[in-house]
Amino acid sequence: MVRTCTPVKHDTKHHRITVVGASEFVRDEDAVFFTDLDDVELMRPEETVLEQDDTPHFAKSRLFLEAVLRRTPLPQTEKGLALPDRFLLDPLPYQLRPAELALNGLRPRILLADVVGLGKTLEIGLILAELIRRGRGDRILVVTPQQVLEQFQHELWTRFSIPLIRLDSVGIERIQREIPAGRNPFTYYKRIIVSIDTLKNEGKYGQHLEKIHWDAVVIDESHNLIGESSLRNKLAKLLSRRTDALLMASATPHNGESRSFAELVRMLDPAAIVDEDDYSAKDIRHLYIRRTKIDPEVRNHIGTKWPDRGPSVPVRCAASDPEERIFEELTRVWLAGDQREGGARVSKERRLFPYTLLKAFLSSHHALAKTVTNRLKNTVRPPEPREREALETLGRLAAQVTDADSAKLDALVDQLTLIGVGPRSDRRVVVFSESVETVKWLARVLPSKLGLTVEGAVEMMLGSGFTDQQQQEVIERFSLADSKVRVLVTTDVTSEGVNLHRQCHHLIHYDVPWSLIRIEQRNGRVDRYGQQHQPQFKALILTSRVSGTKDDTLVAEKLLEKEATAHRSLGTAEAVTGEYRAEREERRLIQDLLDGKTVEESLEAHQGLDALVGLLTTPAALLDAAGKRADSEPLRADVPKLFGSTEDFVRESVRTLGLLKDLEDDGEMLAFTPPGDLIHRLSALPASYLRTHDVRKRMKVTFSRSLAQRKLDEARRTKTMWPDIAYLSDLHPMVEWLTDKVLVRLGRQKAPVLIANVTEPTFLIQGIYSNTLGQPTVVEWMAITGLTGAPALHDMVATLHQAKVGPGMNNPAQPLDLQRLQDLVKPAVEVARAHLEERRAHYDAEIVEPLDAYQAKLTQWQQLTLDGVHVSQYGRRSADVRETVAEQQRLIDSLRTTGEPLLRVLAVLIEG
Repeated sequence: MVRTCTPVKHDTKHHRITVVGASEFVRDEDAVFFTDLDDVELMRPEETVLEQDDTPHFAKSRLFLEAVLRRTPLPQTEKGLALPDRFLLDPLPYQLRPAELALNGLRPRILLADVVGLGKTLEIGLILAELIRRGRGDRILVVTPQQVLEQFQHELWTRFSIPLIRLDSVGIERIQREIPAGRNPFTYYKRIIVSIDTLKNEGKYGQHLEKIHWDAVVIDESHNLIGESSLRNKLAKLLSRRTDALLMASATPHNGESRSFAELVRMLDPAAIVDEDDYSAKDIRHLYIRRTKIDPEVRNHIGTKWPDRGPSVPVRCAASDPEERIFEELTRVWLAGDQREGGARVSKERRLFPYTLLKAFLSSHHALAKTVTNRLKNTVRPPEPREREALETLGRLAAQVTDADSAKLDALVDQLTLIGVGPRSDRRVVVFSESVETVKWLARVLPSKLGLTVEGAVEMMLGSGFTDQQQQEVIERFSLADSKVRVLVTTDVTSEGVNLHRQCHHLIHYDVPWSLIRIEQRNGRVDRYGQQHQPQFKALILTSRVSGTKDDTLVAEKLLEKEATAHRSLGTAEAVTGEYRAEREERRLIQDLLDGKTVEESLEAHQGLDALVGLLTTPAALLDAAGKRADSEPLRADVPKLFGSTEDFVRESVRTLGLLKDLEDDGEMLAFTPPGDLIHRLSALPASYLRTHDVRKRMKVTFSRSLAQRKLDEARRTKTMWPDIAYLSDLHPMVEWLTDKVLVRLGRQKAPVLIANVTEPTFLIQGIYSNTLGQPTVVEWMAITGLTGAPALHDMVATLHQAKVGPGMNNPAQPLDLQRLQDLVKPAVEVARAHLEERRAHYDAEIVEPLDAYQAKLTQWQQLTLDGVHVSQYGRRSADVRETVAEQQRLIDSLRTTGEPLLRVLAVLIEG
């Protein structure tokens, strides 16, 4: 069966044809043929042979027609959503908007910039599903941080039935054993998820990536790409050139620098921005979507699915006497104003270091001791004698602090006990700290202090030192209701993208980051869509009696309150400081403190520098004609179908084809032994899912959302994570397998004849025009009558329903005189071809308008860009611009309708 037919690059006379095997010896095997190398015969619709269908109720014919409808991609002109309510999730309009925006563009290339917790993974899944339905999502690459690989893979399979092969350290080892030596893993598997740190290994994967073209690339947490010299940035630029659809996701996509953000935008549309120092929301609003929790549409639809969070409660802890001695030493020696006059001498380049010591101590005495030790061991820039002496004093004071002297540790145990953490409770809490040493210490001492004698009751999560597999296992254990873990102590490695809300709604900041962004990111781990309980936050605030000291009340307590206020009023904290990177936000705050400003003065001085203000406006594609927000339901696609539902189609296919062994059907669930060719397709499913439930031996599926959701919830409460009963979405491999089995049951270039409620022979014909990429631009479903007199053309799907083509049809199975009908095949095709050529002009107007508009924009961009280039840089910049224009011109040309139409006689309806 032909999947695509596209011109060979640099040789438009010849074509590359991708196929999947249908007959017994090549079944489900992918292959590629080239018209200049292989003998390829073009099948002519006039040569279609009619045959009688002798199956009860004309089941074979009806299934065939439905299979053709399902396997035909929606045309380029169809902007509506085809599958918004076909998956295991709540069909919330705000989560459908990104798909609506993506389909509205010249290419599906957008930045999903929704704030933390709104469900960007679900939005990505919905976009990918729409692309698959359009024949534009066969080859998918998803790139994420390593700690969210399995989480992302799990969501796409359980919610959408989109399987991704995971290439983490374990996955790569497995694949190297399974695929032929030297084979490119990115061609062997069609849909892959991999961490960006694994993929950026240029020596290992660069040569493979250079040669591959993807239908869709997803880059999660895409703010990590900023920085032209980074390997991540080079990788992203390479992938952006090697894919049709590009979906980038980040709650913090802007780092406050217009040039850096312009660089990100240009990966989506190279001609969007003329001057990277001066551009507005209008220039880029077709490329992004950004909402906060207080966005009206979001508020209207999340309902009880996401309770408002509770207050951020500061818990003050009075420092013990040994801790007070450290506060006194820090205040007198390190933070007493101009360090050049007295105290510890540090260079001007290292004037922030005293605050590094302070923040380490505000985390724990172990963190302070480690920071002091690291500084003393520095051989590149060793401390001067005066600084060394002061460091050694701090080290001695830190060593004198015991666990019993830690005010924060006592407070943490009290708060955990108050929350209900204990040996006879299943209550869970996540505890964040900035310091690795603090996390290791807490993980070591908490079990005995809480009476948690079961091994694994307290888990820790670190970045460095933990493999990707270890990180995923820790997150999985914390997400399972029946696991032993009760407290997760973690660094900020889990503050981005990780779901911790499944079994947890309590979060404690053991130390508070000096960054509103980081506080918000941490809180977003439990305050996110799908949380069933009110999120509760507490922060431990270490206080001191030392005069002039800088304890947690100076910064941490005030930032905690400011983040909570910003979240309530703005829906995000970034607008408060005008910074978009936690590290820069903290550094600027410390510099302001060094300059004598208070926290309030620092925040006020930088307020209003929000470079994301433009991004908070509504994208043009989501505005109505009057320029107001279009909050109506997203546009739905006109999807032709013969069967009432996917369930009806699957059940009828199973009954008619008789392919499933040992079939059990209780009305809600189908259980069976999958045939060999279906097992072959299941190899693309997540490996951990296959290990947990060996569906290759026994497969269980359902069309019941309530049963599927119940099983998913049950799996989250057990060690499995993966539900034993899969939800059958339209994209599930079993549905696709059945569809293909139906298609090959009819012989090559054959069309069945059905007895239906018609008064004359009615020929059902499919007509398709495509662009250079092989994507349909025109799709017509035609029913042709009057072939012996005045030909008339009708809508095929409407005709099928009027003719009562359905399970109630009676098939007398008596021999039919087919020759008379066979003589009408050629004139029917001629009528269809004439109509299709006429309709092409209509479709072309719709297709060409946005292409011409972009062509004009490209010309303007080229002129304006070169006008602003200094004469000394003109030659090099001119070459870059010409290359970009040529590349975009090739894109425009590839989207125009070209070539001959595909005409296919599908069936003939006759009077009974």
